[in-house]
Amino acid sequence: MELTADPQLAGGFAKSAHRILSALVAGGAALGWVEPPSPDEVAELLDDVFSAVRAGDAALRAAYLDRELAGFGYWRRYARPTHRPHADLEKVAVDGAAHGRGVGRALTAALIADARARDIEVLTLDARGDNTPALRLYRSLGFTEYGRLPDFVAVGEARYDKVFCMLDLRRQG
Repeated sequence: MELTADPQLAGGFAKSAHRILSALVAGGAALGWVEPPSPDEVAELLDDVFSAVRAGDAALRAAYLDRELAGFGYWRRYARPTHRPHADLEKVAVDGAAHGRGVGRALTAALIADARARDIEVLTLDARGDNTPALRLYRSLGFTEYGRLPDFVAVGEARYDKVFCMLDLRRQG
């Protein structure tokens, strides 16, 4: 895989991101919605992320396979002045058709590299406790669990743990 920029692909990003997020959420993925988000919700989210990227307070990465969006992810710097050296990996979403092809790993690794380049000291994330593949991926990239809220996430009658993980970039050369 290689990192490239292609302005021609940017025009359809929001629509493709909405397609991916809607399909994942409809399938039960833990991405912050119980019901698939509307196109307007996704557009608003992306506008906020793009604004933070322009301000130097976020990083966004997208992966394409055959010129189709296969996944995307982003982190945003914490807003509180005392937490500015830290960022939260808020979302990594990979199209179901691209699962198992290394897209999530490539996106997460690129976002970690971006965090290092922006002098982020600690990168945090949270995941639903039943999201075993994501938690395994994050552990393999050096994240460690630092907390857990049992049965915190409610999806209908089901309850899931909320797992908090961190990557301390201060300890890595």
